[in-house]
Amino acid sequence: MNITGPETKTIENGGMVSRPRLSEKYTMNKLPRIIFITGSLSLLLVFTAPIWRITLEAPQYPDGVTLYIWINKLDGKTRGTLQNINILNHYVGMQEINPESIPELKYFPIVIIVMSALGVLAGILNNRRLWLAWILLLLILGILGIYDFYLWEYDYGHNLAEDAPIKVPGMVYQPPLIGSKKLLNFNAISFPHFGSLFILIPMIMGSVAYYLKRKKSVPDE
Repeated sequence: MNITGPETKTIENGGMVSRPRLSEKYTMNKLPRIIFITGSLSLLLVFTAPIWRITLEAPQYPDGVTLYIWINKLDGKTRGTLQNINILNHYVGMQEINPESIPELKYFPIVIIVMSALGVLAGILNNRRLWLAWILLLLILGILGIYDFYLWEYDYGHNLAEDAPIKVPGMVYQPPLIGSKKLLNFNAISFPHFGSLFILIPMIMGSVAYYLKRKKSVPDE
């Protein structure tokens, strides 16, 4: 005998046994998939905010000169930020920052779009092994992206022009990857910015979805 209510109650062997209603069980089975697909789509929000920021502080720049690094472009707090940084770079022999010559600004957006699409596809297929592979791949790509940024900073700060107006023997101008560093009379400060969260959040949501699917033994399709 079944009794309709918040949960299904079945009489078995002379006792009343409570079981979740079919609608609740269906919802719980779908929850990990919904979380995973939502996390995959949230990766696209990385286009809405800078992923990194580098600020140069000096007496002649009381408000600092801040460069914002997006997944697909560079800009600054003010319109002439990039020009001001390139002027400063010229005096110490550093390379000019030209967004058009940075290939990562062209192919990183493609990587993000492809990863988001693959995540949605993995969510639709509802296979937790594919979910784990997607999470690990996104993590690896994130680590490679940070390493690539470090290499760019290294080349940017070490590959100096021989005819620089200002030459300090043994001095290199590589900005810090994370933290602050004194460069002549400038204090360079480098930290992740808000856009980085939209790379971290999909990994967290994907991991939560994978955990729930595995814990509740939701079958793959």
